[in-house]
Amino acid sequence: MGANTYQFLLEKYRTIWKNRVLHAENKSEEEILKEAIKRDLLDENSHPRARKPIHHKYVSATKRIAESDLTSQCKIELIRIHIDLLEQLKEN
Repeated sequence: MGANTYQFLLEKYRTIWKNRVLHAENKSEEEILKEAIKRDLLDENSHPRARKPIHHKYVSATKRIAESDLTSQCKIELIRIHIDLLEQLKEN
């Protein structure tokens, strides 16, 4: 995927998760998007005692994406990135 694709997906991600802090300190849109998704999958936005397992967070994120007003292609791309990152996190 090109930089413009990640810029577009990051904009769409922001419409679904409106209150998420997305850091842009000298990072590409791809890095910002993937970092935000990883934080969400690891439930780092919650207090440590209230964190949910990674698979619960994946299901919640997928549902939120599926129920959004995004185009089907955009939904597929965001879910694909979630799957890729979930697999990477499971390996580590």
